Amino acid sequence: MNGPIEVELPRDASAAARARDHVAGLLAAEFSDPELDRARLLVSELATNAVRHGQGMITLRARIDRDRLLVEVIDEGSGFERAIRRTDRHLGGWGLTVVDAEASRWGVHEGTTHVWFEIERAGPRIGPDKNPLTTDLA
Repeated sequence: MNGPIEVELPRDASAAARARDHVAGLLAAEFSDPELDRARLLVSELATNAVRHGQGMITLRARIDRDRLLVEVIDEGSGFERAIRRTDRHLGGWGLTVVDAEASRWGVHEGTTHVWFEIERAGPRIGPDKNPLTTDLA
């Protein structure tokens, strides 16, 4: 398995493509084509959101292990806006909806602009820590 990556992304329109390239480089030998396509889509959404809505430096972190891919996109913004925004009827605004639909899990670190997603890898999970139903209920 490849080691984790941590890279700075440019604060411009090339951020999503660069994020896709970095994640693809990490996963190329490890993930199937459909899993790789899913990871590319999700990292594109997070990088695009960081450029459009964030502030300061954008950092991409990604690591893969036997069970999952974890990707984080962090910028120097103050966190997520909770107010309702008016739309200008352009196509867009579906980024986190796509992430929610396609990621195994995702979330934000409260108080920061730090968004992450996981894609669970295919395969059996062996051992009691992989199945919460095997815990001792006695």
